Amino acid sequence: MAKNISLEKFRFKKTFIFILFGVLVLTILVCLGVGSIRISFITILKVLLSHLGIESEVFPETTKAIILDVRLPRIILAILVGAGLSVSGCAMQGLFRNPMASPFVTGIASAGAFGAALVVISGLGAFWIVPFAFLISLSTAFFVYYLAKTKTGIPVGTLLLAGIAISFLFSALVSFIQYIADERELREIVLWLMGRLWEANWGKVITVFPFVLTGTIGLMVLSKKLNLILLGDRSAIDLGVEVEKIRRTVLFLVSFITSSCVAATGVIGFVGLIIPHIMRMVIGPDHKYLLPASALGGAIFLVWADMLARTILSPTELPVGIITAILGVPFFLFLLMRRKKLLGFSYGT
Repeated sequence: MAKNISLEKFRFKKTFIFILFGVLVLTILVCLGVGSIRISFITILKVLLSHLGIESEVFPETTKAIILDVRLPRIILAILVGAGLSVSGCAMQGLFRNPMASPFVTGIASAGAFGAALVVISGLGAFWIVPFAFLISLSTAFFVYYLAKTKTGIPVGTLLLAGIAISFLFSALVSFIQYIADERELREIVLWLMGRLWEANWGKVITVFPFVLTGTIGLMVLSKKLNLILLGDRSAIDLGVEVEKIRRTVLFLVSFITSSCVAATGVIGFVGLIIPHIMRMVIGPDHKYLLPASALGGAIFLVWADMLARTILSPTELPVGIITAILGVPFFLFLLMRRKKLLGFSYGT
């Protein structure tokens, strides 16, 4: 009986991941047709097949340009960033055994914002925003790690406190830069802080892709170790897991992924918090399935969020970070109330 139940759960998890993949493909095709210029589903398929050399039909250059040079790179970048932030959040929640953990707990977002703001106010040019934000984000993650490190390991509480302190420091520095910036510079910094995908291009896709891919594969390799860490450090050590080594590796991979995402699109919050938690409620805590489910769920969520951002007030576009916050805050409050109830408090206290 128990064996049949286990087999059913296994089949459900695999089926659920395949369904998510199908939904992602359908999401791409649907969102390619949505915008100020509507393009039919059949036309989109024909253009994509023609580009792959399967179809030989000739299309107007404007239609091909909209699909292949404007919408497709934006959607692919949203997929990469959504998947990257979500899989990073999933790993951090597992590592800290806390559903409130996110990819930004080590101060990466604030550090990236400072790097971008510094480039904007220095007049170096938009080209330098991505590499500069990435370097400062990644350097900050390592700095927080070494700040929290002790001879016996990395206390989770110390790591979180160090991350919070560094976040406040960089937030203050960004506020100072905003204060001294002129009107044009201030607008650029504020838009970057809100997170946006309208500057997406194939160059950014190519830049982000290797970081998200290698980082996600690395986390997938560590999925069994993450499962054992869920039992507690002492139990994991008794089962042969080098907890501190795994913790260092996971933090490095998460920083690797998150820094590239933040550098490319700005600060897009709540994706790495709410999606892994939803996937965990549906598919369970096994990281072998939870990590790919979170990646697919985050990709789907951010593509649809960006579609809303560019159409809800058309022809004006909203920063996608506004949409993710509007959708994410209510769920975050739900998590807080649920956690409060589990701890034995009533909502009225």
